[in-house]
Amino acid sequence: MRYERCRTLFGEDFAKIQKAKILLLGVGGVGSFALDCLYRSGVRDITIVDFDTYDITNQNRQIGSEHLGQKKVEVLERLYPGIKKIEAKIDNEWVENFDFSPYDLVLDAIDDTKAKVALAKKCAPKLISATGSAKKCDPTQIRADSIWKTYGDPFAKKLRSELKRSGFTGDFLAIFSPEPPRCKEKGSFVGVTGAFGLALCAKTLEKIVNETRNSHSDTSIQRREGDTPDSTRSQKSSSQ
Repeated sequence: MRYERCRTLFGEDFAKIQKAKILLLGVGGVGSFALDCLYRSGVRDITIVDFDTYDITNQNRQIGSEHLGQKKVEVLERLYPGIKKIEAKIDNEWVENFDFSPYDLVLDAIDDTKAKVALAKKCAPKLISATGSAKKCDPTQIRADSIWKTYGDPFAKKLRSELKRSGFTGDFLAIFSPEPPRCKEKGSFVGVTGAFGLALCAKTLEKIVNETRNSHSDTSIQRREGDTPDSTRSQKSSSQ
């Protein structure tokens, strides 16, 4: 059976994984590997959002990038039958107008800090965000912690600064690496960018399995006490 080994690993919790509704924002070097991991792990309801087309410079790190000039979401829809696609540029306006309430978790694999801030303010309780994965060589340094506890990464530092400037006082889980940048230009290594995506997927499955169901919630996963959907009123929690 296709998912037999996943069922063996997760036991009764595998049913939760199959029922989860996941929104994945950005399907580049990080997001495409997160998608592959979610799909192979049995998540049935995945919606991907991206507007970009494949360029030859993507071929060192992005799944589907052999299809040069084609829309990423269209290629991945063919490679992963059953997923849903939204072709859209994820910017502040899109975030403000989009309804996140149907989804259990929102995975942020984009690199626009302004859009990341808008996401945090809109749906922090269900957000898992990837920070800077470029210019690094060592996937064993990847960490997952509160955005406020990230360190050693210039991109995460910039994001924290923008969050403070915006008045955001909530919290969300961030995937980051304190490894110092190895270059000044846009260097990247699939061993790290892909591992970021796999970490994003792993923490998603962890949240799906560990968080308690609540039939009164607008999604199938209960939020922590005090959290409200699509709100900035999320409570800081170092245990995220």
